[in-house]
Amino acid sequence: MASERERFDLCGPLHLTSIDWENINHRRTVAASLVQGVYIVERDRQEKREGPEALAPPWWEFFHFKLLRCLTDDTDFSIFGVIYEFKPPSSFLNHSLDGSPRYVIAFRGTLTKPGSFARDIELDLHFIQHGLHRTSRFEIAMQAVRNMVAAVGDSNVWLAGHSLGSAMAMLAGKSMAKTGVFLNSFLFNPPFFSAPIERIKDKNVKHGLRIASSVITAGLAFAMKAKNQQQRNRSEDPFAALSGWFPSLFVNPGDHICSEYIGYFEHRKKMEEIGAGGIERLATQHSIGGLLMNAMGRDTEPLHLIPSANLTINSTPCKDLKEAHGIHQWWRDDMQLLCKLYKYK
Repeated sequence: MASERERFDLCGPLHLTSIDWENINHRRTVAASLVQGVYIVERDRQEKREGPEALAPPWWEFFHFKLLRCLTDDTDFSIFGVIYEFKPPSSFLNHSLDGSPRYVIAFRGTLTKPGSFARDIELDLHFIQHGLHRTSRFEIAMQAVRNMVAAVGDSNVWLAGHSLGSAMAMLAGKSMAKTGVFLNSFLFNPPFFSAPIERIKDKNVKHGLRIASSVITAGLAFAMKAKNQQQRNRSEDPFAALSGWFPSLFVNPGDHICSEYIGYFEHRKKMEEIGAGGIERLATQHSIGGLLMNAMGRDTEPLHLIPSANLTINSTPCKDLKEAHGIHQWWRDDMQLLCKLYKYK
């Protein structure tokens, strides 16, 4: 039986009847709804809901999108992504569409249902091991992104994702940014794999732990560079190629899966203020786990490490982790939001 949370008419953003595409709150709401559409497309497939019984279409049709193509995992044949095309009616010709996308490529996160759970958990483990870039699901996603950008241009394509899907979108966006293509990206509850330092209440303890972590990480990174001649010949600042990409990150302090992004960017700022910016510029590009795996010959991509971002923090009280990590929060119109722009220097 369908959950109420799957039904657009019961829990969708019905309040957004007119869209200003240059309004970040409107853009956030539409992007989150399109990601929810991917979840429901897969649930429709699992529950064999077709035709008028399908619950997914209202999640995109309400905003005048159409489903162009589903992205299907080659292992369990679950739908993990959708390519949408924006098709406004002719009556919209008199409305400003500045800031709107032509296409949105959206990715869902982990579904705790038998039809996809095992494969999703496998992908989650690949993420933890910094190996998501080596999976066939990501290869399918990356090829779809490349093809769409090549066909219609980068200014016409958005990326969006939630949780594991946010990690997929993040990795695709980083991959494109390395080639000089900066895609508008909306990343909801993007996972940040590290010790949950942000959960510590004592600010002095938290700051001290972050400084210690930065010093250790920078020391390991420096030692490995000194040991590896090939690394020495590379650019000293590999973040430079990515610094012009500003993905929009949406995090909740009550969600330990993504809350570390708050401390990640704030700590970088504080290290600059105390004169330790050089240490942090090296540390922020690496993770201890990634460095150790590289030392063992493993090809890793710690995708949560990014130079710049538009960070939106939802400080609205949540009753539990499920709510704090959920996609539904991001189209509410009564949130307490704090937005910060972080530019890597």
